[in-house]
Amino acid sequence: MNSFPWLTIFVVLPIAAGLLIFFFPHRGNKLIRWYTLYICIAELLLITYAFSYYFQFEDPLIQLAEHYKWIPFFDLYWRLGIDGFSLGPILLTGFITTLATLAAWPITRDSRLFHFLMLAMYSAQIGLFSSQDLLLFFIMWELELIPVYLLLSMWGGKKRLYSATKFILYTAGGSVFLLLGALGLALYGSDEPTFNFETSANQSYPVALEIFFYIGFFIAFAVKSPIIPLHTWLPDTHGEAHYSTCMLLAGILLKMGAYGLIRINMELLPHAHSIFSPWLIIIGVMQIIYAASTSPGQRNLKKRIAYSSVSHMGFIIIGICSISEMGLNGAILQILSHGFIGAALFFLAGTGYDRIRRLYLDEMGGMAPLMPKLFTTFSILSLASLALPGMSGFFAELVVFFGLISGQKYLLTAKIFITVVMAVGMILTPIYLLSMVRQMFYGYKLFNAPNSYFFDSGPRELFVSISILLPVISIGIYPDFVFSLSIDRVEAILSNYFYR
Repeated sequence: MNSFPWLTIFVVLPIAAGLLIFFFPHRGNKLIRWYTLYICIAELLLITYAFSYYFQFEDPLIQLAEHYKWIPFFDLYWRLGIDGFSLGPILLTGFITTLATLAAWPITRDSRLFHFLMLAMYSAQIGLFSSQDLLLFFIMWELELIPVYLLLSMWGGKKRLYSATKFILYTAGGSVFLLLGALGLALYGSDEPTFNFETSANQSYPVALEIFFYIGFFIAFAVKSPIIPLHTWLPDTHGEAHYSTCMLLAGILLKMGAYGLIRINMELLPHAHSIFSPWLIIIGVMQIIYAASTSPGQRNLKKRIAYSSVSHMGFIIIGICSISEMGLNGAILQILSHGFIGAALFFLAGTGYDRIRRLYLDEMGGMAPLMPKLFTTFSILSLASLALPGMSGFFAELVVFFGLISGQKYLLTAKIFITVVMAVGMILTPIYLLSMVRQMFYGYKLFNAPNSYFFDSGPRELFVSISILLPVISIGIYPDFVFSLSIDRVEAILSNYFYR
């Protein structure tokens, strides 16, 4: 076992380095930007180094574990550790946050606070994905809320305060259920409360109590994921947030909910998960159809992309609830795939807005000849979002399909019906994505060109676009790399369902 506290360094480094930003000169925007970028790159390189040299990929157990007494008076522990499942989201967090920092280059107002908040989010996200303690998980979950609220309310659009308030009410409301569930698991069946994941996983609960805990955790994760009908904060938040914030929201924040569903609901509460899975699959299918049907009616470009995120989260729910090895691996692949694609689409939508100052699709048109690079990258990533073969989204959705069909849990007729309805959702997806591309880039110019200044994507923006595009294509060509990270852990999780 490696004794060096790698995970603590990964959690503490961004926020500690971010605090130093306040000692920088107020007008030193360039210095602040470069400093934040270097911190993000250094963190990502450290994570890659530690995982490459000290992580045993064939071992399904928790590795790089750290266990310190944190607050002795309350018997609270700082427990960190990772397995094959948490590896992907941590690397995704480092990658997307680094590119979001580069995307935030044009921001000059209150630059010190903005970049500190981004680094604080970085710490919270790494902390959440590496937590092995329910209370620490909750603290990292909450630590995320304040930076997002401030990023939205200070650097958002015209309705930013409404969107920020809606976001905090929904997510803080969901967090209450997470805290109650964590306290319930910790206090059950022992004189001394223990928040340790491992202890909770080995504990057996009465089915009625397990169902009660499951519902509480599910509400918290359903808000963050988001799962209908608790999704209404998402389009408003994405519609108003700066595109660098949207990258963090779509790329990482939504994945925290899906991660929690697997890590807590599925792993710690298997009996309740078996009971609720058929109903959640129905919700997942409804989510795909509902969001794909609602998206074409959205005039706001970012809201349309937000509804596509809601639709894609439906596949993750179905993969998690298929209770099959292939389905769960497909859900994990979809978590990573949509992290890249969602972040890229919001980035490109934002760079387009920087040029034409238009967010409503019926005010756009004819952008392709003026911005061929933006047109090319946006079109490729839209095709990736609609699961074009050769892109990461295709394999993720295909494996979820196969996982549902090959699973042992459901009747064949039910599986065929669900698969047909999912296929209808996949047919609706190209309709809203391709119509979005057509409205933006084809046809006549609906805006007055002399009053706008046009220039195509610059080197920085091209670098961000291509950096995200490369993993999307790489995973699409060779998805086995992602599967090899999580396959052993998936087997360990599913052993609770088939060998108990």
